[in-house]
Amino acid sequence: MKHFTLELHDSLRSERIERVTAFVGEDTSGSFGLLADHARFLTVLVFGLARFRIGADAWRYLAMPGAVLYFEGNTLSLSTRRYLTSDDYSVISQELEESLVEEEQQLRTTKEALRQMEEALLHDLWRMGTMKP
Repeated sequence: MKHFTLELHDSLRSERIERVTAFVGEDTSGSFGLLADHARFLTVLVFGLARFRIGADAWRYLAMPGAVLYFEGNTLSLSTRRYLTSDDYSVISQELEESLVEEEQQLRTTKEALRQMEEALLHDLWRMGTMKP
């Protein structure tokens, strides 16, 4: 059985998983699968679950808030802010729901606060006369 290497990278850690025989993920065009010796491939995964198989073992699940996927030379690299892995679909689904969804909401809140600060700063600069309308 042919295999490839899966490299997972997030903001805190990196992990290398050998002897992966299959990967299933989803991008904006839909679900897709990768096997060993696949042509070079680059895409952006959407928020949610992916899965991979080591040898003939059961599927392992991978939860992430989106990721950049790059496959070349029988190495699949995933780069994301954060990821979780588990053999148990129900466990990983629950963790995704609780942890990653909360993280995404916090990120949206932070972005909105930054937008409001920028708007207030521009307004103050305009009032002080350093900017023309």
